[in-house]
Amino acid sequence: MLALSDKVGKVEDGLFMSSHDPHDRYPDPGIVHQLKRWNTPTIDISWEQTTKRNPVRDGINHEEPRDFMPQRGPTVGYAVTLVIEPSNPSHRAANPNAGEEYRRCIASVPPKIVVVQDLDKPRVPGSHWCEVNATMHRSLGCVGTITDGAVRDIDEMTDAGFKALAQRLCVGHAFVHPVRWGCEVEVFGTKVQPGDLIHADKHGFLVIAPEEQERLLDAATFMDRNECETVIPAARDSDDDDLATMLPKMEASIDVSRENLKTKFSAEGEW
Repeated sequence: MLALSDKVGKVEDGLFMSSHDPHDRYPDPGIVHQLKRWNTPTIDISWEQTTKRNPVRDGINHEEPRDFMPQRGPTVGYAVTLVIEPSNPSHRAANPNAGEEYRRCIASVPPKIVVVQDLDKPRVPGSHWCEVNATMHRSLGCVGTITDGAVRDIDEMTDAGFKALAQRLCVGHAFVHPVRWGCEVEVFGTKVQPGDLIHADKHGFLVIAPEEQERLLDAATFMDRNECETVIPAARDSDDDDLATMLPKMEASIDVSRENLKTKFSAEGEW
């Protein structure tokens, strides 16, 4: 299996830059695709084993987004960021070419999730997203969006293969226009930088910084296997056991799981 470290070079302007091939800025998309095998809570507990950050304070969303396409399952991609203010028409006059400049900027980053901070929050009278904009972004390699603003044309966005986590729905676009992009944004109480890896589903989303991404797939694979070989079978195979047999069996499985985590990560895990 190809390791993330085999493909990642230095970080420059918030984006991964390969030290070998300028067109090879990110890990193999197959690695990102493998991370979609698990839901976001599983990725979160895997990330907790390797991160040096506080898993209560960092990485996770602190406000509740709504997944408008839960049937599409998890989505994974690298953050490209955008700030909008749909209620303010002056942005169009101040920078009439902003849309073209923004699209040119995001086109080079595969696969990506567009993280949109809406300065109108919580009022959000207009949406950056619609059938046309979602379809255009999908053709540019975007797999979805997380926005603390609104979305619309949900059925058409779903048909386009574009996933959305947002605050709410709305009917119009107002004066939506790119204000800033390629910068730090904050959505649902969580800060996101360009180049962060995002895993999102109906539970919420997790933001993984570049320096934490190398070990994530290995950690997720290990955590899934560890649970499937210890605590899960101990619980599922106990239907015919009385409590005197069941409880010691469960405790023994937890001990084995914990020892596996200590050996792998020098960590205690969730127990």
